[in-house]
Amino acid sequence: EPEWVHVDEQFHDLGSLPYKFRMDSAFAQDYKFFCEKRQLHARTVAYSGFPIDTGSVVALKLINPDNRIPACIVSSNIYSDRVETVVLGKAAVEALQAQGKKAVAVIVSTLSNRLHSELIKPQDDKIHSAKDDEWNRKILDFLQAGRLEDVSQLSRQIHREARVHKVVSFKAFWWLAAVMGQHNRYLGQVYEYQPVYGTGSAIIGLTPTAQAARDLEFDEEDPEVYQGERNVLGASPETLADFSSQSNLNSSSEDAVD
Repeated sequence: EPEWVHVDEQFHDLGSLPYKFRMDSAFAQDYKFFCEKRQLHARTVAYSGFPIDTGSVVALKLINPDNRIPACIVSSNIYSDRVETVVLGKAAVEALQAQGKKAVAVIVSTLSNRLHSELIKPQDDKIHSAKDDEWNRKILDFLQAGRLEDVSQLSRQIHREARVHKVVSFKAFWWLAAVMGQHNRYLGQVYEYQPVYGTGSAIIGLTPTAQAARDLEFDEEDPEVYQGERNVLGASPETLADFSSQSNLNSSSEDAVD
């Protein structure tokens, strides 16, 4: 039962959020077991004052205010890649099956994530740029159509087109798609889309249904176990290829000058 008073590091002027949550520690232990079975290093956390993030605090207080449903919070691990994240999601499914539990999967993430660099009044808030807004709406169109696995599969391409070099925003979608079965058989609903200090924020629901929104032949691999470090702190293969091409071009130019 973690209990604390949360103050957001960016919007502390909005006040404090006292909380006390009812956590499902038995599920957490099983989740840890199945993570390790799939070669992931994992551990549970239980100590006074552990810094639960703003998104988790707000989500739990809004959707489970009286703690009727025991919860479990899972870190996305900012340095993990897609394979590790998909395996993490599959371990969650195994833990649920082992305990015979129904669950609601909730992810807290961002769409576009550029904050305003100057102080603004709440009534003057807007999406940071027209380009950010355009790409946010493309993603929301996919989710409105129930195409969760497409969002997971196309996240790298979307980030390249939107010139966002990290896929942290989409890591939660990788996990959610793995938990939900890696398909497009959902009814999607975008309940709201608004700016939060320049970033794109939305409330979205996905309900399983019998008919797929669309079937595609996906290119991303479907891992079952984690097989070790994959240079997630280094450049992507696409970046390395671009760098190599540019280096060859520069070398040729220098040779010509010499």
